[in-house]
Amino acid sequence: MAARKRPSAIDTAKVEPEKPKPEIHQTDSPIRPAKFFTIFKIFLIFSIPYFFLIFSYCKIEYELKKPILINWLLSFIGFFITVSMIPVASKYVSRRNLFGYDINKKGTPDGSIKVPESLGIVVGIVFLVVAILFQYFNFTADSIWLVEYNAALASICFMILLGFVDDVLDVPWRVKLVLPSVAALPLLMAYAGHTSIIIPKPLVPHVGVEVLDLGWIYKLYMGLLAVFCTNSINIHAGINGLEVGQTVVIACAILMHNVVQIGTSADPEYKQAHAFSIYLTQPLLATSLALLSYNWYPSSVFVGDTYTYFAGMTMAVAGILGHFSETLLIFFAPQVLNFLLSLPQLAGIVPCPRHRLPRFDPKSGLLTGTNDGPVLWILFYAAVVPHRLVQMKDRATENFASRHRLHEASAVQSYSEEVKYCQ
Repeated sequence: MAARKRPSAIDTAKVEPEKPKPEIHQTDSPIRPAKFFTIFKIFLIFSIPYFFLIFSYCKIEYELKKPILINWLLSFIGFFITVSMIPVASKYVSRRNLFGYDINKKGTPDGSIKVPESLGIVVGIVFLVVAILFQYFNFTADSIWLVEYNAALASICFMILLGFVDDVLDVPWRVKLVLPSVAALPLLMAYAGHTSIIIPKPLVPHVGVEVLDLGWIYKLYMGLLAVFCTNSINIHAGINGLEVGQTVVIACAILMHNVVQIGTSADPEYKQAHAFSIYLTQPLLATSLALLSYNWYPSSVFVGDTYTYFAGMTMAVAGILGHFSETLLIFFAPQVLNFLLSLPQLAGIVPCPRHRLPRFDPKSGLLTGTNDGPVLWILFYAAVVPHRLVQMKDRATENFASRHRLHEASAVQSYSEEVKYCQ
């Protein structure tokens, strides 16, 4: 999250190319991938167990291994293309005054440096190019998955465009809730998968069926899921590397889940659905890691709403077309918790600040904690009080049992003494 400076109408109307440019770049952030080798090592380290699952542990057919490997190679190339294009694109966005200041470094020399913003547009473009080129190697003209694949790319492309519009025009947050639902329309209209859910066994006697077909209600749920995924990544942001970092973690979880499901399933259509999800998630992971090498603390670029919308929509599409939209919410558990904590602010019950961020302490060079004391105490008591009640109940039960045993022992002893006295 950055306080972005808006270009004035005078600046855009009068362009003077003869002015010297060094004045503009005196406070510019140096654009370099400071954590490139660290990110590249993470990329390779993740690939070792990932390919072990694909080629050794899980029994995956060659027809699925080949396109997964081709997609990974294209994603690997996309990683280096993204790394090389971000410095070039940052110069163009800086010329159009699309920059911001790092609020977390306010009060330090780094807090006055202009940081290029909206660099998520580079990641989105490279992702689309990789995904489109992959069609040549995998899909045929009569492929039944080609329609849904193109619909997925249309939704992602639409979301990238809307995210960049938001970065430029600063769209109100109420409008942001509607944008993902509009972008998800191509996907929902082309979706031809199942619309049924499996009823949990304890609820089967009450519902009467084990599998319930929801019809259009299921598509409504998918639209709401797309809205949640895009906005949850956008809300859970504000610290260097947080937006991209959470996307990388969720993408890794999605890939592992898909590979395991392919290896343990015997249904060809089910396997193809999870492979379809892999085709979208691998380019997302590769391009996001490239962006993370610039966005890692201290960040030299900002991702903007373009990236958060793009990443959220891509993972939503991967979960919907991979037929594991319910499992996807488990991977979004921190985002779900953050959304629930944000509901009072979104509803206007409590005031919502412009930037909900920890404060930077220039003396210690660290970020201070939040002032949401009541919320933290509620969470603390919600976690501790039930445990204490259970302990108190167990102790009371144990004390009652011990007193009961003592009473029985004393009764038996008195009865024995009475028997001896009678004898």
